[in-house]
Amino acid sequence: MTPTSRPTLRDLRRHIRSLTDKRRAVLLRRFFKTGPGQYGEGDQFLGITVPQLRKLVRPFGALRLSELRRLLASRWHEERLLALMILVDRYGRGDRTEQKAIYDVYLRSTRHINSWDLVDASAGQIVGSYLAPRKRAPLFRLARSRNVWERRMAIIATFHFIKRGEFADCLALAVVFLDDRHDLIHKAVGWMLREVGKRERDTELRFLDQYAARMPRTMLRYAIERFPLRLRRKYLRAEPVTSRGRGHTTSSRPRNTRTIRPPGRVGR
Repeated sequence: MTPTSRPTLRDLRRHIRSLTDKRRAVLLRRFFKTGPGQYGEGDQFLGITVPQLRKLVRPFGALRLSELRRLLASRWHEERLLALMILVDRYGRGDRTEQKAIYDVYLRSTRHINSWDLVDASAGQIVGSYLAPRKRAPLFRLARSRNVWERRMAIIATFHFIKRGEFADCLALAVVFLDDRHDLIHKAVGWMLREVGKRERDTELRFLDQYAARMPRTMLRYAIERFPLRLRRKYLRAEPVTSRGRGHTTSSRPRNTRTIRPPGRVGR
């Protein structure tokens, strides 16, 4: 690639190969649980760090969207992550036309956005940002997916709204996910509820007063992680719901807790 030429996907991949580290790749395969039956089964790594990838975002940011789609379909985890990092950067600097094109590429490529770090690095910045002034129905379609990563996209996308002081979609999706069986969804929902609480503690407390007894323990623990010890203990004492006792709540729950219902616009 010359100083004045447009970078190509071949140029990028040549540069990426120069950064590979086999020892780190082994560690990453373990960290991302790529063994048989684990959530990252079969994922492959080159052993490149996130800071190394970040340095490539602007130099290769002019790649065509078609090339970024090919990069996002790579078998190598780091190439998929870099594709998303470039898309996020391009989305933030793009006009409405480019933002729509990036959003469409993202939703057409969800089968390749197949790890928690890939979702967490992009769903809020692209899906959440694009839907902020629009109807949120796509989030609720993702939430009903059989694909755990698409479900995680739905809740993580609400981080963009949460930062703007908008909590309704997060709370509505948290209710949808109360019966989800995957711990990666439990963790993501608990994290987003915690982010709501950082900005408006009473809103999180009302949600917990109503649903703590139904929440999977991991979801609950993530949601209350930063509470004072006494308050954490209060919610951890909420009696778990059995499969036949859905809706049962602990007697210690405040009597005057307001029921949380999604507003009319949510889920359209």
